[in-house]
Amino acid sequence: MPNASETTLPPEWDDDERMNFLFSEFKENRDVNTTDWDSKMDFWTALITKSCRECGSVLVNLQDLNKTFRRKEKSPLGLSTVLQSMARCGQIQRESEFAASVDCGWVSWSVGMLLVKPLKWTFSTLLGSSRVPLEECFVVLDLVKEKAAELLKVYQSSEFSSCSVVSFQELCSLSSDICADESTLCMALLQLQKDKQVVVSLHEGDKIVKFCQPGQERVSPLSDVDIGVYQLQRSEKLLGERVQKLSLEADGCTEDARNLLREGKKSQALRCLRGRKRVEKRADNLFAQLETIRGILDRIAQSQTDKMVMQAYQAGVSALRLSLKDMSVERAETLVDQIQELCDTQDEVNRTISSGVITADENVDELEEELKALLDESKPGSISDLPAVPTNGLGPSRESILSSLPDVPRSHLGVSTDELEEELNRLTVSGTGFQQKKVTSAGRRLEPTQ
Repeated sequence: MPNASETTLPPEWDDDERMNFLFSEFKENRDVNTTDWDSKMDFWTALITKSCRECGSVLVNLQDLNKTFRRKEKSPLGLSTVLQSMARCGQIQRESEFAASVDCGWVSWSVGMLLVKPLKWTFSTLLGSSRVPLEECFVVLDLVKEKAAELLKVYQSSEFSSCSVVSFQELCSLSSDICADESTLCMALLQLQKDKQVVVSLHEGDKIVKFCQPGQERVSPLSDVDIGVYQLQRSEKLLGERVQKLSLEADGCTEDARNLLREGKKSQALRCLRGRKRVEKRADNLFAQLETIRGILDRIAQSQTDKMVMQAYQAGVSALRLSLKDMSVERAETLVDQIQELCDTQDEVNRTISSGVITADENVDELEEELKALLDESKPGSISDLPAVPTNGLGPSRESILSSLPDVPRSHLGVSTDELEEELNRLTVSGTGFQQKKVTSAGRRLEPTQ
């Protein structure tokens, strides 16, 4: 429930004029002044939710709200109207209605829930009263969902996560930092049970809680195996505590014997040692039983793992069977033969297309010879144009070379000066590397420019 000492009040709490308006009663008809009505309703709705979140509670009632928001010896007059409006909008729900919406037999195990309050509410509603009973508890739905998520997260990160079944007392100790009281814990468990994440049941007068395990979308019903595992785990815990207690008792006997021996009381020291032997023997017997229980728990855990593996195998076989439903070896062989036949046909088509069409009156050899001759003629400086290689000695005499040269012309060359100048200009422009150095009517000579 909200506590005034744990609630952070808004800044306008010190504004007398503003707070006098907020502490006043709501008008009977909202349409008279819609703005004022909505402003006041939004203020109290946000403040109630904030107050519950800060104190870690998910339950509110009118009596505690009047105490929490008391100011200058006055309590707000419109909180009853605020709670009714929040209930109509689905922000809060009566505690009994919230618990009854969960199909879990909540009356047998819930803490702090009484049927008298919802009956009072029902009678007052039937009689036409618009007042909310002071002790009627409401559940803030957003907050209880937050608490449920926090509780599940704490369990999954705790040492109890390996145990699917946990006692209610162990869960109270585990959730002491997130749940302010048992009522808050019960509301969170009810929300988790509504979400199919836990199952709450009674066993030999003790409340036990089974959580959904990793890999499961929802928790499975509580079975005899779960009850047996819970009893074995409980026995393991008790035996462990007894073995530890006997071990401490044996150490105490040893210390007492040592002290008595120092005082010279040898007979009493011997009795202490005999007592230590008896204690150690009981501890050994209990430890053997403890090891047996642990071995059984290990086998159960292994069987659960084997069961999971078998279920996975079964699911895999079913999926494989469905995937191969329309497949067979004969059909696969037929498909492969058809594919091979089509590939062969395609290869034949490609060879036919690439071979081309040749008429019967054409001689392929003659065409190739003619093509070769054309290629030889088109090459400049071919071997056929070169002079024949002399067969005599490679070093002719100087006289034979001079005699073979033509005579030097003595007469005019028959070329005009204009034609030479025109040729010279053409050579200069085309970049042959020659320039006109000197042209005379007598010599008509071109000298190369280096």
